[in-house]
Amino acid sequence: MYGFTTTFKGSYDDAVTRVTEELSKEGFGVLTEIDVKAVMKKKLDLDKRPYKILGACNPVLANQALTAEPDIGLLLPCNVVVREEEDGTITVAFMDPAAVLDLVQQPGIHDLAGEVKAKLERVRDGLNA
Repeated sequence: MYGFTTTFKGSYDDAVTRVTEELSKEGFGVLTEIDVKAVMKKKLDLDKRPYKILGACNPVLANQALTAEPDIGLLLPCNVVVREEEDGTITVAFMDPAAVLDLVQQPGIHDLAGEVKAKLERVRDGLNA
């Protein structure tokens, strides 16, 4: 698998806010926010359920990764998806950095990916606390 998920017990807007707060606790900022629902409406005139892609970055860890492999930027940032399901539940999905960064065959990247994954797992766990 290339990601892991959790179900958020609350509203969609609360989920986006909480994910951002929990990411911040682990040293991540949200660099990009793509409102897929709004894009699909504007570009294709399609009505979709709420769906956002948050591009999360921990600058210290990103710097370590970029220093080890300059092209690793192709695999960054760590995407987090917040989406409303058909039944109204809210899913929060996280890119698994271990799965993605294992594509890079550079010393130290595997350990770094494990550190990033552990932080994102704590974000996931914090959403359910």
